Amino acid sequence: MNKSLFNGTGTLMRFIWRRDRLRIPIWLLSFAVVSMVTAVAFTDLYQNAAERQAIAETMRNPAMTAMVGPGYGLDNYTEGAMMAHQMLLMTAVVVGLMSILLVARHTRSDEEEGRIELIRSLPVGRLSTLQSVLLVMFIVDILLAVTTGLGLYALGISSMDLEGSLLYGAALGAVGLFFAALTAVFAQLSQNSRNTVGLSVIVLLLGYALRAIGDIGMEALSWTTPLGWVLRSEVYVQNIWWPVWLTIGAACLLAVLALYLNSIRDLGSGFLPARTGKAHASPALQSSLGLAVRLQRTGLVAWAFGLFLIGASYGSVLGDLESFFADVEIMQEFLAAAPGSSLTEQFIPMLMSVMAIIGTIPVLLAILRLKGEEKNNRLEHFLSRAVSRNRLLGSYVVISLFTSFIMLSLAGLGIGLVGNAMMQEGLPLGVFYKAAIVYLPAAWVMTGLAAALIGWLPKATGLVWLYLVFSFTVVYLGALFQFPEWTEKATPFGHIPQLPVEEQNWMALAILTVIAAVLLIAGFAGFNRRDISN
Repeated sequence: MNKSLFNGTGTLMRFIWRRDRLRIPIWLLSFAVVSMVTAVAFTDLYQNAAERQAIAETMRNPAMTAMVGPGYGLDNYTEGAMMAHQMLLMTAVVVGLMSILLVARHTRSDEEEGRIELIRSLPVGRLSTLQSVLLVMFIVDILLAVTTGLGLYALGISSMDLEGSLLYGAALGAVGLFFAALTAVFAQLSQNSRNTVGLSVIVLLLGYALRAIGDIGMEALSWTTPLGWVLRSEVYVQNIWWPVWLTIGAACLLAVLALYLNSIRDLGSGFLPARTGKAHASPALQSSLGLAVRLQRTGLVAWAFGLFLIGASYGSVLGDLESFFADVEIMQEFLAAAPGSSLTEQFIPMLMSVMAIIGTIPVLLAILRLKGEEKNNRLEHFLSRAVSRNRLLGSYVVISLFTSFIMLSLAGLGIGLVGNAMMQEGLPLGVFYKAAIVYLPAAWVMTGLAAALIGWLPKATGLVWLYLVFSFTVVYLGALFQFPEWTEKATPFGHIPQLPVEEQNWMALAILTVIAAVLLIAGFAGFNRRDISN
């Protein structure tokens, strides 16, 4: 291949580092710190082998296998085995998301905004822009692997040796490389950054769901995704390296494919054909709400399908819970703490809390799309016509609120329909649906917070994502790490009654709804007062 195709790669790499001089270090530091803090927390919580073996018994059930991956080292559940088993998969999913967002930002997003066309006018190679992104991501994932691995080893925990710690970091880095290369491929196939991110996230979620189904019975499905590959490395137990090399090899093939597609693609085009538009707009498109729905419908449908599929994968393990724990003494004690509730009923709130937070992601994407339209200087075209600011913001708020209802409904139905099909004595479908839909007020609070930030602090809308990550951390890991009670109450998801185990708390739901309404009103007030960026 002609070397001139890569002219200026080094300069473009420095340009990327300059643009992301804060974003990349924050990502890397977050992964290293969270991994180290988690490892220390495990050591403090389970201070002897008996306590670790007790928790190991709860990890053998199909529901936990679907959530965190197949158990290994459970007969001798050391701190290292516990760390890798319970945290590697979830951390790898977030690493994959990081890679997707960073690559999409510097490929299709830059192409849409005209930056790559400007760069191409300079003496740089045709493939320099994409190669610079891939090389930067390679360095980022190497740094991620090294900092995380050495950070875990530096803790001095006896069961976390140097090889296992480096393998833990390498597994995360390999997943990051894979999804970086995959996103680069989708950047060539798609017509815009929205579809690039959407397709990449769909593959990530689909990979998680297929791995969940595969790990609980159909192992062949686990080999269809790198999330399943890296879990076979059995970090801190067997320390098997070849799954990591397999993931890196697949990433290299995808990177080569992305470069080839980029070399034969016209700037601004994509290989996935765009449908020919209608000669005349439908009546729905003549309103701000109809246009907003049209712009987001593909992504929202994809998210809806993904939420239902993940719910179905969780529901597929409910049939084995009761029989699996029939002779496990620690689980009998756990059940005694909530008399009158079966083990399945006690697992439903845990599954629904996770699904609710995942389902809030498309809810926030729906309303924050308005900020993206403003950033791309499109809002002035709306506001120059007979469209008020209230109507414009209201369109995105309505979509966000409706999306929350759809996502939570599908999550509950996915778990309920498949769960009842797998259980000999199923529960009423309404039990599952109520346990999911009760999280609506929490999702509305997140919508209200996003609207308030759009209205008053448009440059700080990213804070809502940090708050969602915080919510996931305290809800998913709060009981495990024994966080103070106030941390859970600092998020709207911590005030939701745990149906069907707990009684319905209408007062808490009403207060959350009022808070959401106040935040929305504040958002509308701020949006009407501030200048629209241009």
